Amino acid sequence: MTADSNELALIADIGGTNARFALTDLAAPQPTLLQSRALCNAEFASLQHAAEHYLEGVGVRPRRAAIAVASPVAADEIRLTNRAWLFSRSELQRTLGLDELRVLNDFGAVAWAVPALSSEDCVALYGPPMAPLRGPVSVLGPGTGFGVGLLVGDAQRGWQPVETEGGHVTLAPIGEEEHAIVRWMDAQHGRTSHERVLSGAGLAQLDAALRGVVPSPGATPPGVRDPADIVAAALEGHDVASRRALARFCAILGSVAGDAALIHGARTLVIAGGIVPRFVPFLRSSAFRERFLAKGRFAAYLESVSVNVVTHPHPGLLGAAVALRQGPA
Repeated sequence: MTADSNELALIADIGGTNARFALTDLAAPQPTLLQSRALCNAEFASLQHAAEHYLEGVGVRPRRAAIAVASPVAADEIRLTNRAWLFSRSELQRTLGLDELRVLNDFGAVAWAVPALSSEDCVALYGPPMAPLRGPVSVLGPGTGFGVGLLVGDAQRGWQPVETEGGHVTLAPIGEEEHAIVRWMDAQHGRTSHERVLSGAGLAQLDAALRGVVPSPGATPPGVRDPADIVAAALEGHDVASRRALARFCAILGSVAGDAALIHGARTLVIAGGIVPRFVPFLRSSAFRERFLAKGRFAAYLESVSVNVVTHPHPGLLGAAVALRQGPA
C-alpha cells in the first residue's frame, strides 16, 4: 500500500448476493479502487461482520466510508431488499470507528459513477455517442434485483444523482406470452414488478413460466433452473427454451428501458448490473431496440437517446468513491 493511510477511505457496494469492498485514496487526482475484494453475503451474519473481515484482511482502519446498499436509505435503520441484513447506520459508524459514513442506494452509487467512466468502461448500443455526457441520464439494470436511478445536471454545473426504487414498479406486459408470464408471476408472488422478471431470479422464473412449470406460492417451484445456466445455454445456441427465455428477458428490458427514458426525459440511458454485460451481442440482436422504440409518437425522441452498457467491473464501488470525494452529504 503506497497511499497515505490517513487519506484512505473504505468504500463498499452491498448487493443481495455479494458484498464488494475496496479502499480509495482521497488524495489521488481521480477516484481510485485499491485492494478490491468480493465477499459472499451468505458467509457473514451481517454487513458489520463482512466489513470487519475485509478491514482485518487489508490491515487499515479508515476514518471515512461510503457504502452503497440495495435498498432505500432514508432512515437510520436500513434493511436490504434481497438479503436478510438489517443495520443502523449510526451504530455501524460507531462500531467501525468512522468519523464519516455515507450510505447510498446502490443505483444512486452507479449514477455517481457514470461521469467518471471512460470509453473503455462502456459499450455503445444505439444512438449518438455517450461522450460528451448528456443529461438527464437514466441508469438501470438487472442483477440480484433490478435497480433504477437518475442523474441530472451537467459537467459545468455538476451532476446530482436521484435515488429511486423504480425496480418495484408494476410490470406492464405486452402480448399474450407476457400476460401469461405475469399470471404465472402473480400466482407465485401476488404481484409482478420489474424486479420479479428483470433480475437473476426473475430470469430463472421467467424461464420456468415459459416451460410450463407449475408455480408454488411462497416457495421456489421444483424445476426452476439456475439463471447462469440459462444464459450459458442460450449463448451456446442449442437450447431452444433458454434462448426463448433470454430473448423474452431482453424484449421486456427494452420496454422498461424505453419507459424509464420517457419518464426521466433522458438523453442518455445506461444499463448496469451484473447480468447484461455477459450477453451484449445477444441483447443487440434481440427485440430490445424494437421494444425500446415502441412508444408511439415518441419513437423519434427515443431514437436520439444514447443507450450504453456499463462494462466496468465495479461501478458501484467507483460511484461510492466519487460520492465520498464530494464532501459530506
